[in-house]
Amino acid sequence: MATKQELLTTPIKHINIAEHNVVPLVDAMASMAYSSRDLARAANIYDMMLRDTECGVILCLAGSLISAGLQKVIIDLVRNHMVDAIVSTGANIVDQDFFEALGFRHYVAGEEYKYGAGDADLREMMIDRIYDTFIDEEELRICDDTTEKIINSLEPRAYSSRELIAAMGKYLVDNGRTPQAGADDSIVLACYELNVPIFCPAFSDCSFGFGIVAHQHANAGKPVVAIDSGKDFYELTQIKIANPTTGLLMIGGGVPKNFAQDIVVAADILGVEASMHKYAIQITVADSRDGALSGSTLKEASSWGKVDLTFEQMVYAEATIAFPLIAGYAFHKNAQAGRTGKAFSEVLQQPVAV
Repeated sequence: MATKQELLTTPIKHINIAEHNVVPLVDAMASMAYSSRDLARAANIYDMMLRDTECGVILCLAGSLISAGLQKVIIDLVRNHMVDAIVSTGANIVDQDFFEALGFRHYVAGEEYKYGAGDADLREMMIDRIYDTFIDEEELRICDDTTEKIINSLEPRAYSSRELIAAMGKYLVDNGRTPQAGADDSIVLACYELNVPIFCPAFSDCSFGFGIVAHQHANAGKPVVAIDSGKDFYELTQIKIANPTTGLLMIGGGVPKNFAQDIVVAADILGVEASMHKYAIQITVADSRDGALSGSTLKEASSWGKVDLTFEQMVYAEATIAFPLIAGYAFHKNAQAGRTGKAFSEVLQQPVAV
């Protein structure tokens, strides 16, 4: 049996869209059929979304994406003003991106581990598996401890996940975990530096949740730091009110998808006539027939008044294949040339009229 050191040898490499001009390939796919044509149309919609400089682009992340090698794609979108806000699962932001920002890595798992063979042995070695990817559980515990340290440094009160993730970005800067200091770049860091808000509406469901548990346990009976999910919802709704034209680029489904779509209805409840999301793309492998959220179509979302049908596209494909093609297409067509950062985090520090 292989040792832990032998298993954690080959790190996942994050794909660099700047190195691969996919424009001719995606343009050729537009004349094909099935998912190829859908993907090409989605790439064109993202290109349109970015050229519409009034549009606030909201990126939704579900599924294990950073561990799979998509971190740099997202960083490049943020740093090139191709994303104005992110709604994500906590695992992508904390257990994977922030985890790597601390200097840790995800590793390639052998083919023999894909379907569960050897999982009991992995548990004994404190190796966690995500399909064909390994993570060192002992390093994850360090990530948990770091989130607790950040939480302990904050004034006891209720925070939105956006505020707490900004504190994580500040921690990276304060501790020299920046590219200028020799560390790798990260989504949390890039968003902190460019005032791109990150929301995790189910934020307890990740390493930050473990930090909250430890913090609240150690301070039982005293004022504590807490996560205010209602404030998350209100803050993202404020962005919609301040910037009425919006577009969604959704990877996977689940809570991030519904959270971002619901801000149209929330604004309406506040008495603001908010337009539906003008643009919408979803990359998913989920099926719509079981009524589950991840597979529900964008046309279905239109029946709820959330998504306009003029520029919408479902892409039924696995994210590590489709996302770099769609992002790379817009990047190499220089769709971002006329865009400047919307700095939505700064918007949330000011009262928004309703």
